[in-house]
Amino acid sequence: MAAIELPRDSNPAKPKSDSESSASTPLTAKSAKRKTASSRSKPVLCLPKGLVDAGEKALDAALREVREETGITSAPIVKLADIKYVYVRSWGDGERVFKIVTFYLLRYESGRIDDVSDEMRVEVARARWVRLEDAPKLLAYRGEKQMARKALEYVKTHSEL
Repeated sequence: MAAIELPRDSNPAKPKSDSESSASTPLTAKSAKRKTASSRSKPVLCLPKGLVDAGEKALDAALREVREETGITSAPIVKLADIKYVYVRSWGDGERVFKIVTFYLLRYESGRIDDVSDEMRVEVARARWVRLEDAPKLLAYRGEKQMARKALEYVKTHSEL
């Protein structure tokens, strides 16, 4: 499964819209994404994800985000699930935001992990491979841990993968 790590001193631009994101679990029997908050001493491992652009479908956003944040190109296998939650913005108006994140299981097609643009280094310090079996223990967020377990279950029951 593919993973990225954010720079410790990163302060990415605030998103224009917070309500809909797309995430993915790219597979080669490895993958994840590391984010490091500046207030933490230890990197936070999480899945590639980002906002769905206007006129874009969630799957297209997932494929784009994986390419931008990890350097790899992938193809869809299956939609895993939608995770819905509410959070309070820590910037600006402090508004409560209802969020839906759509997760997909993807198959690696091409590219080299961590081959990302200089502009993306504001968001991604490093992309790396993580064994799918290890992902539920390594990922930082509960919903992403659930998605890694779901992806692992899917892979185990679909031997053609």
